[in-house]
Amino acid sequence: MSEQRKHLKSQSAVAFDHSATNVAASHMRNALNRLADSVEDTEERKKFANEMDTFFALFRRYLTDKAKGSTIDWERINPPNPKQVVSYKDIQGNEQKTDNLSKLAVLKLNGGLGTSMGCVGPKSVIEVRDGKSFLDLSVRQIEHLNRQHNTDVPFILMNSFNTDEDTQTIIKKYQGHNVNIKTFNQSRFPRVYKDSLLPVPKDFNDSIDSWYPPGHGDLFESIANSGVLDELIEQGKEVLFISNVDNLGAVVDVNILEHMLESNSEYIMELTDKTRADVKGGTIIDYDGSVRLLEIAQVPKEHTEEFKSIKKFKYFNTNNLWINLKAIKRVVENDELAMEIIPNHKSIKVKGNTVEVLQLETAVGAAIRHFHGAHGVNVPRRRFLPVKTCSDLFLVKSDLYHLTSGRLEMSSSRYGGAPLVKLGGHYKKVSDFQKRIPYIPYIVELDHLTITGNVTLGKNVTLKGTVIIVCEEGKKIDIPNGSELENVVITGSLSILEH
Repeated sequence: MSEQRKHLKSQSAVAFDHSATNVAASHMRNALNRLADSVEDTEERKKFANEMDTFFALFRRYLTDKAKGSTIDWERINPPNPKQVVSYKDIQGNEQKTDNLSKLAVLKLNGGLGTSMGCVGPKSVIEVRDGKSFLDLSVRQIEHLNRQHNTDVPFILMNSFNTDEDTQTIIKKYQGHNVNIKTFNQSRFPRVYKDSLLPVPKDFNDSIDSWYPPGHGDLFESIANSGVLDELIEQGKEVLFISNVDNLGAVVDVNILEHMLESNSEYIMELTDKTRADVKGGTIIDYDGSVRLLEIAQVPKEHTEEFKSIKKFKYFNTNNLWINLKAIKRVVENDELAMEIIPNHKSIKVKGNTVEVLQLETAVGAAIRHFHGAHGVNVPRRRFLPVKTCSDLFLVKSDLYHLTSGRLEMSSSRYGGAPLVKLGGHYKKVSDFQKRIPYIPYIVELDHLTITGNVTLGKNVTLKGTVIIVCEEGKKIDIPNGSELENVVITGSLSILEH
């Protein structure tokens, strides 16, 4: 084929993609207008139309990116340089400088449900320690902070349409506490049929399964549209500390706050050293001299193993973020945000039929490249203590940690980091976990624990070193009260005798 024919063929393909993009965008725009027309209340319709405009901009960008192909050039990616990631050790020593707490607000991302752990309702209300939930511990932390330093750090929850109603009921119990709680909702976007690229809902009041909260990258638009952003700025707040509600290590740190203000940075991302358990976590990169977040979804398949390498990419994103409030206002008002889109494919039921749908999401960490002086701080592992599974729940409930003013602190008796705990499918749901492990064993000297199958632990059990318990399918293993297991492998089907 001649060069001229290749060029013409390439031009033809580009023209076709451009035409297809325009057609899909036009059909989506018409469908969204019909959705907006289905809203009866005038004020509600205006708010909904604004949300649909935001969604349409995201959808249009998705179509354009899809037509162009991958926008990441692997050859331009490098590990971050020393100016782009600062060591926590180098910013310590400001613990007594608490005056700037008056400039701080704390926000928890509270849009998720506890379905992955077999719970109903917001994940933040799962009981994690001493009868207290994620939300209880977070409120207690801010309450203690305000009382101890005579300050007024507000506590903000970004809810979703899935969690808002339950959360509003729950937070009533904190009235009278020394903490000002604000809430706002992230957007409600329509799921899209994978084949037709049209919205699943036909009406504003269609089933809740037709809609989705579009990831925590929606924070910027939502906090601005809610009025909470302007309210915080008017109160003299300058910095917003953001973290996932299920990260029990994400407590206010004056060292990072002081460093942010002294360095005039608009955005700081907390990073921690990557281990083999974190290989899929997003990481900071240097991309043509600027800081970016790289997620595994953006990595070309042929470079996946390189991305997972602990040698080349040493850090991963904890999603503990410190962002300047006025900078948020600027990037939203100037329409500067263009975060990488994460296509999330799902299977849902529509009128009894299973259909494939698409959710377009963004991550708050991807906004790092839109802020001045943005960089990472390499923090200790203690600041990353997420509870995503019952294996994580096992750890935070144990004697490995003690609870002080809503903060979990590792026992001084522990000689290193947390042990590796792997609980099998019989422990996926919180209810099954509680049934089989009603009493958390003593694990201060534990290195590794694997339990699979129908295994029940008794009271006052002590685990040390490496303990592996594998029960055969259809059988049962009971570990009796008072057992001490150290460096053992137990398999088959048995009940250990009392001793």
